[in-house]
Amino acid sequence: MANINFANSGLRWLWLTLLFLVLDQVSKQAVVALMDYRQSIAVMPFFNLTYVHNPGAAFSFLADQGGWQRWFFTAIAAGVSVLLFFWMAKTAKKDTLIAIAFALILSGALGNLIDRVMYGYVIDFLDFYVGNKHWPAFNIADSAIFVGAALMIVDAIRGESQQQDSTKNGTGVK
Repeated sequence: MANINFANSGLRWLWLTLLFLVLDQVSKQAVVALMDYRQSIAVMPFFNLTYVHNPGAAFSFLADQGGWQRWFFTAIAAGVSVLLFFWMAKTAKKDTLIAIAFALILSGALGNLIDRVMYGYVIDFLDFYVGNKHWPAFNIADSAIFVGAALMIVDAIRGESQQQDSTKNGTGVK
């Protein structure tokens, strides 16, 4: 990949990856430094800061397994990160929305990958709830992945809409 062109590809959004990766890691370290494990601080009537560990995946999937999941999810995050970098490099400069989506998902994958390698679990602390029903705690990396995935969906819908419009007007071109 000696011919990597940052200016004319989706790689120009790597600064966004770095920004959210730093925000994720700094926020996690602040939680670890300032809170006790399982401590919860009420912030709003629907939101707490609650320091927890998640050895599993989203929604604590496979969290109760014997430890093998650490390396399984580490390998997945590493593979996805390489794939996202490759996709960013292949994304044209004009395809801004999908490049931003890739950058955000990459930051989240790397943020949680760092946790898994360093600690064997992901540090979560954002705790939203209604009444006594709590959404599983998550972190900034998870938020970046979610927003990136949502942007990918928007980009796909927008692309289909543009393709249908071009077919209707007879150009057949996006």
